[in-house]
Amino acid sequence: MPEEVLFKSESKHSRAEIAAYFQDIATKLEAGDPVTLSAGSDSITLEVPANPTFEVKAERETSKGGSNPELSIEFELEWKEGDETGEDSSLSIE
Repeated sequence: MPEEVLFKSESKHSRAEIAAYFQDIATKLEAGDPVTLSAGSDSITLEVPANPTFEVKAERETSKGGSNPELSIEFELEWKEGDETGEDSSLSIE
């Protein structure tokens, strides 16, 4: 399935700044409010359904030379447009 990137932003931030972004998103999700993402002149507002699929992934990416692997944690909310259902699962983040 082709992918269309509607919004993308990538820049370095302190852990405290990143935590503030997560807190802002958490507040909106909990309230059922739309989430607006903006950077520069780019902006998108999304209505997150009540039960989206939540994906958490930890990765290690190694370059061909094998030195200094890059680690990442990815958090993704996913849903089909117009779909209010999602899969049930247990997840613990400590």
